[in-house]
Amino acid sequence: MKIALAQINPTVGDFTGNLAKIVSATQSAASSGARLTVFSELSLCGYPPADLLEKPSFLARCVSVIEELCAATASLPTAVLVGVALPAPQGSGKSAVNAAVLIDKGQVLLEQHKMLLPFYDVFDEQRYFAPATSQCVVELDGERLAVTICEDAWNDKGFWPQQRYPVDPVEDLMRQHPTVLINISASPYWHGKITIRQQMLAAIATRHRIPVFISNQVGGNDSLVFDGSSFALAADGTVLVQAASFREDIVLVDSTLPTGVDIPEALQESETEAAYQALVLGTRDYVLKTGFSKVLIALSGGIDSALVTAIAVDALGPENVLVIGMPSQYSSTGSVDDSLQLARNLGIQFETLAIADIYHQFADTLKPMFVGRHPDLTEENLQSRIRGVLMMALSNKFSSLVLTTGNKSEMAVGYCTLYGDMVGALAVIGDLVKTRVYALSHWINRNGEVIPESILTKAPSAELRPDQKDTDSLPPYDVLDPILEAYVERYESPAQIVAKYGFPTSTVEQIVRLVERTEYKRQQAAPVLKLTPKSFGMGRRFPIAARVQV
Repeated sequence: MKIALAQINPTVGDFTGNLAKIVSATQSAASSGARLTVFSELSLCGYPPADLLEKPSFLARCVSVIEELCAATASLPTAVLVGVALPAPQGSGKSAVNAAVLIDKGQVLLEQHKMLLPFYDVFDEQRYFAPATSQCVVELDGERLAVTICEDAWNDKGFWPQQRYPVDPVEDLMRQHPTVLINISASPYWHGKITIRQQMLAAIATRHRIPVFISNQVGGNDSLVFDGSSFALAADGTVLVQAASFREDIVLVDSTLPTGVDIPEALQESETEAAYQALVLGTRDYVLKTGFSKVLIALSGGIDSALVTAIAVDALGPENVLVIGMPSQYSSTGSVDDSLQLARNLGIQFETLAIADIYHQFADTLKPMFVGRHPDLTEENLQSRIRGVLMMALSNKFSSLVLTTGNKSEMAVGYCTLYGDMVGALAVIGDLVKTRVYALSHWINRNGEVIPESILTKAPSAELRPDQKDTDSLPPYDVLDPILEAYVERYESPAQIVAKYGFPTSTVEQIVRLVERTEYKRQQAAPVLKLTPKSFGMGRRFPIAARVQV
């Protein structure tokens, strides 16, 4: 059987648009001889729909769009396997089920519900969905198809050191003697995920001696970026075909092929390249799916804003990116010149709004209240907040979204200003520690200077007081970042970090204190594009009013 894996970029709640994509891809697959076209998890309604699943009108539309899909594909020679949310059975205590629906010649042949409902990190499916109580193999033209939905294939005891669930849907399906295992997924990208996903499904293929096909969602939805990277594996675990990463694609494969080929190294993205592509896709989809087309960036002359600007230009085009320089009395001439050079390199509009006069007016207004008090962080933050006000005024006037430029290192320890440099709609690099910011910036320059070399080599500085450097307040980033990755991403304790990496106890304890006291800032931050297994935002939930002692 010739099977098409169709990875599309759906928008949550856009039933008309999603249906059009699915019908168009099915027609294309049919013209190429496919007998079955496989789409991703919840592709008809978009993933993740979150609390939309609690609205009866949303679920009613899910039901009606299945009927529309049946009618639209009734005359096509290819069957369609698609994901959609449907109303849960009465008495289940939940509002919906996460379903895979197989349609052939206008008729529904299978409605398989998801059995394993993830409840960790960014996933909260047990909040909404009732789990499947049984599974069955379905036959199509002599092939016996075992259909699983995303997490249903992520509990293999032969691959994971510890299972998350007491049952394994794949093992249960294997007892029904399928000839092909199909997984429809909305598996978001993070560092290393593409490799892990392929290794895990290859382990299933080889253990059960069965071809395994996966169609994965592509595109950005709020903080999550889905890489696609759909593929088919032969029963020996080798790759039969692999779709593109970070863009829509359709690939065809014959389910009877006995063996595949290893993907050449030249076709595999490095993790740095994959991260960059994820940020470009996530930025583009966040802006466009929220109904905007243009963005604003406060360009400081530093590496963070330079990287965000380069990403925005790749995502939206230079004509849709406006950068604003807002020098103060502490801004160096080099920073202004570097900003101008970056704008020239990228072919974007650069405007200057000097803030020194505004700052002095603010200071004069506050002077009666500050009598007897020495200048401190208040005056530094005032500069940042003036910039935030100006950026939001421009955002309102020009209907453009503001992209924030803070990195994960800064957000972790609070080296950022509420209602100042944190103002904006999307934290593009909020899941990149500073050392990875440099890695991506050097990667951008691999074929020639995009980001000026002087930006890459200067000492990082907020330039809010004379001769300021980041290291005045923080350890060097090659010390800070490993501590943050251990504490924030892997939940290692301060004692474990000291013992494992050899950092001074006082340094580790200082960083941990900063992380814990900054939670109130992070919960007011813009959504962060997720790149690591543990990013700030929806996947990391900690109390604000707490006294953490571990």
